[in-house]
Amino acid sequence: MFSFSWSSIGRVVLIGILAYLVLIVLLRITGKRTLTKLNAFDLVITVAIGSTFATILLNQKVSIFQGVTALATLVFLQFVFAWSSIRSTFINRLIKAEPKLLFYQGRFFKKRMVQERIQRIEVLQAVRNQGLISMEMVEAVILETDGSMSVLKKTDKYEPDTLENVKGFES
Repeated sequence: MFSFSWSSIGRVVLIGILAYLVLIVLLRITGKRTLTKLNAFDLVITVAIGSTFATILLNQKVSIFQGVTALATLVFLQFVFAWSSIRSTFINRLIKAEPKLLFYQGRFFKKRMVQERIQRIEVLQAVRNQGLISMEMVEAVILETDGSMSVLKKTDKYEPDTLENVKGFES
């Protein structure tokens, strides 16, 4: 545990630099989608990539080629599923959550909030973060697919087209 050798330190530095460069190249090849706000699927891939990166760095039994192959496989799978989710409704539903309406026109949807484990205070916080001082200024609050909340302000000209794919909204 407290042993020290220059060769083991050198290996970590060399492997770290190589693995880091390969990871940067792979992420640039797969595009911005890999680095956007995370939904559950993206979070799992990100944690797996981090774990794999740490294993490459610290486990001397894993060669750089094995590590790069593992990283490339994870990034490739993320790319394939993201690409497939754009082209297939089934895949999209499988790996992504639906946005959910939590508040609409003065009414909290308590059952949905319980299902999503969202407390009223969290909805109020999201409204305050938008600089609004009253729920009377709010048309809707939506729990988005990445876990963030969108707050739609009331306006004179309101078109509910942004709510068309939100679960719980019927026009």
